[in-house]
Amino acid sequence: MPTDAVETLIIGGGQAGLCMSHMLSQRGCPHLVLERGRIAERWRSERWCGLRFQFPNWSVRLGDFPFAACDPDGFASSAEIVAFLDAYAGMVRPPIRCGVAVTRLRRNPHGHGYIAETPAGAIAASTVVVATGPYQRPVMPALLADDPTLFQVHASGYRAPAQLPAGAVLVVGSGASGAQIAEELARAGRRVYLSVGRHKRMPRRYRGRDLIWWLSEMRLDQTPLEARGPDPTLPLITGAYGGHTIDFREFARQGITLLGRLRSAHAGMLHFAQDLAASLKHGDDAYASFLDKVDAYVAAHALSLPIDSTAHASCPDLPAVADPPQQLDRHRAGIKSVIWATGYAFDFGWIELPVINGQGEPMHDRGIASMPGLYFLGLPWLSKMNSSFMSGIGDDAARLADCIVAARRAAPVM
Repeated sequence: MPTDAVETLIIGGGQAGLCMSHMLSQRGCPHLVLERGRIAERWRSERWCGLRFQFPNWSVRLGDFPFAACDPDGFASSAEIVAFLDAYAGMVRPPIRCGVAVTRLRRNPHGHGYIAETPAGAIAASTVVVATGPYQRPVMPALLADDPTLFQVHASGYRAPAQLPAGAVLVVGSGASGAQIAEELARAGRRVYLSVGRHKRMPRRYRGRDLIWWLSEMRLDQTPLEARGPDPTLPLITGAYGGHTIDFREFARQGITLLGRLRSAHAGMLHFAQDLAASLKHGDDAYASFLDKVDAYVAAHALSLPIDSTAHASCPDLPAVADPPQQLDRHRAGIKSVIWATGYAFDFGWIELPVINGQGEPMHDRGIASMPGLYFLGLPWLSKMNSSFMSGIGDDAARLADCIVAARRAAPVM
């Protein structure tokens, strides 16, 4: 039998869980938050020291709680984001139990609602909000698993260049983490090889405004789920080194060796796909399309913003970019470390309910699961583009809190 009972249980004490707690408290809904570690644990223990947030400081907020920064146009470090979330938690004062992981979520066999099992005992809840975020299980391909002489780490376990043994570094993955880590390593004097995949690069700034300003101004960040395009590739931006537009050709000019996707490895030989040119073109097409969209918007709304002709210029192709190696002897190249910036997968195996599909993804309608009283929050494109932005979680949390209140009112009196 459960050792405790609550009306609403929030699983996860990061930005989504804290925001959900805030919205429920504003509506007078009793609840409890469970967090497996500390508040904002992933920001504390799964981010590298030199990380810079991709969003400018002026855009960082949770609901009506803005990030206080001396430089509004700067980009926060991970430590500063942790301090911001601690301050938010201090304002929200959530009823939270830290160091308590939910190991199993199932139906309540003795009544309506759910049972959450934890090492500290079971908790019965009429309503459950799963707010564990999208960064749950680091994905590390096993391509080099049989090489004990190679230091390998996922981006979530990378901390700083000094963590790695002397020698060259292969970074696999060219998303936001891979790009920022590769640049950090190169600036630290390391020989860097970067395996580039399909990406959509975006301008950091254009016509005097940051990308995030444009997303808000043109209401692209409000794009609803049903209007999402078929390409799931995430926009590629960085807040490192003051924030700048990423062009991998510029990385190559600075000495980083660009490669195609890592396909296979055997006996120290690394084999790469012949897709670097196609990946770069995909990024260029997305970049040019966005600039055209902004220009059309400026013209249609007669905005007085400077023309930025330099943004259309690209670093010229170098011979090494046009004809990258398709195989590499890692020993001759001196590669001693591999950083897998290969993203994350959902890890909802602990949810023993028919709301997870065959790919391990949660099934829901804008955060509302098919089972009564079960909700998800903080996932990418939960209801719109900015659902996983810090500035957008509050909208989804408020909407789900209203759903929870409405369900309480409609529940039959026992």
